[in-house]
Amino acid sequence: MLEFLIPNNMICHAVEAMLFASVGCAILAVLITQMKISSIGFTMAHGAFAGAAVGMFFGIDMTIAALIGSVLLAFILGPLSEKSRMPTDTTLGVLFGSMMAVAIFFYAWMQQLGISYNATALMFGSVISLYREEIYGLFIIMLVVIVFVMMFYKEISAMIFNRKIAEVAGIRTKPMMYALLFMIALMVALTLPIVGGLLLYVWVVTPAAIAYQFCGTLKQMMIVSPVIAAIVSLCGTFVSFSMNLPVAPFSAVLFALVFAAAVILSPKRRIAKTMIK
Repeated sequence: MLEFLIPNNMICHAVEAMLFASVGCAILAVLITQMKISSIGFTMAHGAFAGAAVGMFFGIDMTIAALIGSVLLAFILGPLSEKSRMPTDTTLGVLFGSMMAVAIFFYAWMQQLGISYNATALMFGSVISLYREEIYGLFIIMLVVIVFVMMFYKEISAMIFNRKIAEVAGIRTKPMMYALLFMIALMVALTLPIVGGLLLYVWVVTPAAIAYQFCGTLKQMMIVSPVIAAIVSLCGTFVSFSMNLPVAPFSAVLFALVFAAAVILSPKRRIAKTMIK
């Protein structure tokens, strides 16, 4: 898609993948953080991680296995949280631990059996081994996320303000939540081969956390979060290629540094200090 700007195919594919993944994840990150369901973010991320580990054990394509794992978890998550009669965070904590246990079990079992596998790609991702179809998939799901937010922005805003009030107002919050879970599942599954199972959570929370330091409204966050994610990810990609550094881990470190700087420079922090005085 961007070959006319970047003639080197390997760098072009990496830039496209990081751009589409970071924008899609950053928009979802705003919804995840503002709805106060960050636990869903890391649970879904590790659901994809567990699916990828199981897939590699049985010789299934890692992306397809991650997609199956995350989508199945999305379908399980809603009914389980409703019927278990436990707080959502407790249910998510159990699922997170279970998914992590499955991933580590198959990871360790492959080591014990001497099965050949790419552990680095599973844990930290690899932007240079992506197929063109995977990049197209990222682009499509990114567009789906953008269109979803634009079409249902009022409903999303109402749910973020108060889900019960939104239900009273006639908004069908349950289908909206299932749609959100499904989009998170698709996005994390397609992003996992790029950034890996251990770093995926950075992309589905940190951009929104950075944007929150400077934005006062949801609409501002929806704009600023993907812009920040795209800039940080692209800078990380170009610097990594020029200095022969691992792309995803270096980009994750950049996100951490930008977040630290955002907290220090945040107008909200200065306002809070003034109010305390």
